[in-house]
Amino acid sequence: MITEEQLKYPIGEYSHEGKITPEQLQVWLGQLDELPGKLRKAVAGLEDWQLDTPYREGGWTVRQVVHHLADSHMNSFTRFKLAITENGPTIRPYDEKKWAELVDSRTAPVEWSLDWLEILHQRWCMLLRSLTTEQLHRTFFHPDSVEWIRLDWNIGMYAWHGNHHTAHITELRKRMNW
Repeated sequence: MITEEQLKYPIGEYSHEGKITPEQLQVWLGQLDELPGKLRKAVAGLEDWQLDTPYREGGWTVRQVVHHLADSHMNSFTRFKLAITENGPTIRPYDEKKWAELVDSRTAPVEWSLDWLEILHQRWCMLLRSLTTEQLHRTFFHPDSVEWIRLDWNIGMYAWHGNHHTAHITELRKRMNW
C-alpha cells in the first residue's frame, strides 16, 4: 500500500547539506537540461481524460502539474536573474495553488507548456552554466519562507522540483497501468 507521503513525495523531499561541489552542480544542470524531454515522455500518448486525472486524491491533475512546472520554472528563471543583477533582492512570491486553478492551467494543451519549458530550460541552463563561483553564491530573500536562498542550492532545488513532478506523472501511470 502506497502512503500519502509517498504519493506527495515519490522521490522524497529536497535536501542538500554541506558544500556544493562543481561535480554536484553538473549533475543538477544535467537534470535541468533533461527535464523537458523527460516530462514530454512522461505525458506521451495520454488522452485528455488521463491528463485531467489527479496524480493523488486532492492533488493536481497531470495537466496542472505540467503547467505548474512551466509557471514555477519561469518564476525561478526570473529570480535567478534578479539575484545575479541586484544585491540581495527580495523576490515576489506567487500563489501556485491559485495559479493551478486558473483556466489555462486547467484546460490548455500540455504541449504549450512542454514547448515553453524546452526553450526556457535552454536559456536557463545557458545562463546557469555561465555563472562564476561568486555569482553562484549570490542570494535572494524569499519572504514566504523567510530565508535567504543561495543560487547554487536553488539549482539543486529546481533539478529536484522537475524530477519530483515528473515522478508524480510516471508513478500515476504505473499505478493506473497506462
